[in-house]
Amino acid sequence: MEDTTRHPLAAARIALGMTMDDLVRGIRAAAARRGLRSGADVARVHKWQRGVRPNEESQIYIAEALGWPADIIRADDWPNWLPLSADGVVPLGPHSFVPALREALRTVMERRTFLTISGAALSALAADWATGPATALAPDRDSRPISEDFVELLENTAQSLADLPTEERQHTPALLDACLSTVTDRLAHGRYTPAVGLRLHTLAASLSQTIAWHRFDHGRHTHARQYWIAGLHNAHAAGNHDMGSGLLSDLAYQAAWQGDHTTATHILDHALTRARNPAARCLLQLRLARTLAAQGDKSEARAVLRALSAAEQHLSDAGDDRPTWCAWVSEADLSVDSGQALLDLGDTSRAHQLITEGEHLLPTTRAKTRGVFLAYRATSHLDQKEPEPAAAAATQSLLLARRIGAPRCAHLIDDLLPRFQPYAHVQGVSELLHLASA
Repeated sequence: MEDTTRHPLAAARIALGMTMDDLVRGIRAAAARRGLRSGADVARVHKWQRGVRPNEESQIYIAEALGWPADIIRADDWPNWLPLSADGVVPLGPHSFVPALREALRTVMERRTFLTISGAALSALAADWATGPATALAPDRDSRPISEDFVELLENTAQSLADLPTEERQHTPALLDACLSTVTDRLAHGRYTPAVGLRLHTLAASLSQTIAWHRFDHGRHTHARQYWIAGLHNAHAAGNHDMGSGLLSDLAYQAAWQGDHTTATHILDHALTRARNPAARCLLQLRLARTLAAQGDKSEARAVLRALSAAEQHLSDAGDDRPTWCAWVSEADLSVDSGQALLDLGDTSRAHQLITEGEHLLPTTRAKTRGVFLAYRATSHLDQKEPEPAAAAATQSLLLARRIGAPRCAHLIDDLLPRFQPYAHVQGVSELLHLASA
């Protein structure tokens, strides 16, 4: 078997199931379509895979032969512009954590969004994570050692950015990306002990998760997926199964948000196999209940109620020893997500009660979540044919979303607007519609 780690061109070619001869023929065909002749042969491709940089014209032919648009090429950054997989998912492996991070960081460029990631690819990744062994940390490298003081600086920087008030966090993406780029570089080129490596992988996973949520909130779904996947690779490298399950549950949440509940269910089923912390399992069960209920299949009602019951028990069992990424899970989340699931099952009265209770329980520090919860409360009021309080909740949500820079919350309200149209004469509704159009 070929070593796919030696060069991105080899990895990209093999990911597409192409032999060296296939690639050569594709390159020659790309030149021929322009009435030109390429001198590419197997020997030359070998040279490219060993560090020789092809000229810009040849790079265009390579991209075309691999089925990619020419505008992803940055000739002066060969081979870093090459995608590392055929389906956008870097496979889990002993040294996959750096390629996955680099793929996420490169996907930030808009021209790479042509690499869509299918539900089948995400489900397969989740299955590999659930059944495969924990990945050993990378050994020391022959390069300059990384000091614990430097790692602590990176950790403190990331934590400081995460602790900012919600309205200020909207201005931090570039800083987070820079911090993650530094961690990626140190993982790739630094020399570190297993203890320092564990901290670097954990930090990479945490940063990737934070960045992914920012991208998701702004509707940049391909970017968000790549960051969550990169985080999963690093949680896997650190042997942190609870964090890995959380990153998978984020991918499932995104799939459900986009209406792909089958993929969401598959991912969550795999995530639950290795999650052990009660708070983590509570979050997974809540998301499972939500996605099962959203499918609209009344035969799943029992499964939904079982998941909600399990989530309630796990939250009761959760003490203060919680992973940072799910330390926020609370009675407020249990109430609102339970209410949303019951709303989808048709139990509107109980659903409205739970959603309202949960929104009131939410700490003031969780402004973005409050915006989402207010949108849910508006929905439940509309389901009970109560347009005036629905408009009030929707208006609060929209104003909050605009203040803190949370377009996902605003999108929830945009989706509700057609349901307000029949109530244009009701107090507060016309004001809401005007605000939304401004």
